[in-house]
Amino acid sequence: MRAETAGTGDGPQATAGGGAAELRGAVRVRGLTRRFGEKVALAPLDLDVEPGRVTGLLGPNGSGKSTLMRCLVGLVPRHGGQVWLDGVPLEGDGVKVRERCTFTPGELSLYPRMRARDQLDWLVAGRGREAAERARAIAEDFDLPLRQRVHTFSHGMKRQLLFAAALGPRVPVRLLDEISEGLDPNKRGVVLEKLLEDVRGGTTVLLSSHHLGEVQRICDRMVFMRAGEKLNEDTAAGVASRARRLVRMGFEEGVDLGAVERLARAAGAADVRIDGGRCVLQLAEEDLRPTLRRLLEGPDFPRPLRLDYGELSLEELYRELYGEEAV
Repeated sequence: MRAETAGTGDGPQATAGGGAAELRGAVRVRGLTRRFGEKVALAPLDLDVEPGRVTGLLGPNGSGKSTLMRCLVGLVPRHGGQVWLDGVPLEGDGVKVRERCTFTPGELSLYPRMRARDQLDWLVAGRGREAAERARAIAEDFDLPLRQRVHTFSHGMKRQLLFAAALGPRVPVRLLDEISEGLDPNKRGVVLEKLLEDVRGGTTVLLSSHHLGEVQRICDRMVFMRAGEKLNEDTAAGVASRARRLVRMGFEEGVDLGAVERLARAAGAADVRIDGGRCVLQLAEEDLRPTLRRLLEGPDFPRPLRLDYGELSLEELYRELYGEEAV
């Protein structure tokens, strides 16, 4: 039986919208904060992860992705805010929440002297026989030698073992931190296909990844983070549209980039960022031609040495929008 929260003013009905039934399979975060000494690891953060969807967390190291996931399952105490997972509030030691999800950390912390099969059984202990059998079947699909001891496994094999454990239990939500890190492209493809198969069965997934191509491939929604703050979030289609509306211009030394910015905004650019000798424009429309024509045909606009536009990768998009690398 699923636990449900009462319809009080402090509950998810008032804070996240809708009743507890609508929160089943969802993750709701309101005002989540976490500090480590004087460092703010998570600023007051709101997040909605919709049921049966894949939501990706993007951002450089130190952006708060891993801290967020650990807070969601109660492994790192939060200093403020509220969390609901599958309609259940995060309270006390977080056991009720962890019963409804699986979590894989970004770090590999396994028992090296254990045989891989015993390690796998230990990871899904308390989840029932079906979970153990399913985890072993997934591990065998990866051709993992389960009779060998964990210390004989490569980094990628250990990651696959963790993934098998994560997908073993049938739970509403999975929180996966760097689940395919260290895998070769073929194994990464297998991981993504198994994950998508799991999602087609109704599972909700929140994942972080340094492989932006895989995020682009499987995520329905993307959340951009930096220094513990949520900078932006959008659907996959919306992110692709933003990428198509970015224009990068490079100018020779001595060009007045302040004047370039003013002219670009006057021509209809929705946003402008100056980066060294470059100017990055976010245009309002996907058809770039009218705005570019007004700019380049204007008598006062300096001729760019280089002009790039068209669809960018997620890595390029993050860098151009936020001024730093996403990994």
